[in-house]
Amino acid sequence: MISFREIQRCFFISLWFVFLTFPIMVVRVNSIEQTVQWRWMNVVYVLVGSFFLSLAFRYFLKRKEMQSGKQETSGDTSGQSLIHRALSVPLYRNSIYAVLLIVAVTFPFLTSTYQVNIMTTALMYVVLGLGLNIVVGLAGLLDLGYVAFYAVGAYTYALLNYHFDLGFWQVLPIGGLLAALFGILLGFPVLRLRGDYLAIVTLGFGEIIRLVLENWGEFSQGPSGVSNIDRPGFFGIELSLDQAILYIYLLMVLFVVVTIFLVNRLQDSRLGRAWIALREDEIACQAMGIDKIKTKLAAFSLGALWAGIIGVVFAAKTTFINPASFTFLESAIILSIVVLGGMGSIIGVIIGALVLILLPEYLRALSEFRMLAFGAILVCMMVFRPQGIIASVRRTYTYKSRKQKQNA
Repeated sequence: MISFREIQRCFFISLWFVFLTFPIMVVRVNSIEQTVQWRWMNVVYVLVGSFFLSLAFRYFLKRKEMQSGKQETSGDTSGQSLIHRALSVPLYRNSIYAVLLIVAVTFPFLTSTYQVNIMTTALMYVVLGLGLNIVVGLAGLLDLGYVAFYAVGAYTYALLNYHFDLGFWQVLPIGGLLAALFGILLGFPVLRLRGDYLAIVTLGFGEIIRLVLENWGEFSQGPSGVSNIDRPGFFGIELSLDQAILYIYLLMVLFVVVTIFLVNRLQDSRLGRAWIALREDEIACQAMGIDKIKTKLAAFSLGALWAGIIGVVFAAKTTFINPASFTFLESAIILSIVVLGGMGSIIGVIIGALVLILLPEYLRALSEFRMLAFGAILVCMMVFRPQGIIASVRRTYTYKSRKQKQNA
């Protein structure tokens, strides 16, 4: 199946990979003893490993092309996997959500505080991913400045708590609504933009918010940030650190459940169908009488609402924020969650967030090579499964006449 020419190419690729990784894998400098250690065996490991990985990559790529060719010739265009068929049945879908909820609730009582803290962060990114999924996955609007709304929510709670001593529950709706307002303010200038131009403008918006927070010291405390932010209260009861971590975790489980319910209802609503139509063909969508301005603004504002709410939770969880927490990398991670999980897929975004946030933590055993392994996993995922872990199934509607319904 694999020709000699391809094997030759795999060998040259492995040599090139050895050259690229040579400073990391072979040369080791001991700055204390001022010596250089040469690890030549690593050259063999990298050469052999990259050769066989490249060979396996080409084999699976060819196999995938052959399978897609067979599907085209046989006329099978459904492409629905067992997961898709299970999720399409309400009973199975609700059972999956119920099992996930039971596991999430019992998780903190079976593991350590460290694991609970990591899972809380993962659940925060689940909600952020579901919020961005509205803008990118459903409406098809590429937003690279999503972290700006996250920062608005976090600084809303931090500053109101610092200056006016307002609590978490008082500021939570304010942070969400203020972020939604910023979403509308971003939406107005970009109504006529699409594709790369929209991405550049939203990226610029995110950087503007970060630079304002970093340089306007009188308002946001500048690069020093805001510290000693109060954690969420529970009817005025003082909570210890472990109790506060558990409390925030359970709050995040509740927020995830509410977000899944609301996003699912939005996806099946008239507005959700308008978003999908806007994503597929903007001109045809406008020709069908859908108000493009209101639809886009609704997507930006609702997506920003969840980012603002989770920003408030982030500030309460860490008790310290500064502009360095809201860089472009955060937007890239949230967008990667949506793309990796499957654009428009709720369960896919949940799995994507858990994979992207938890995997680097659990790969710490690989020490300095963990990000290399993490990157390789993502590259393989995007090559062999570009539609995401669980892709959104395209909805089709068939017309049946009265006679066909009677025969059925």
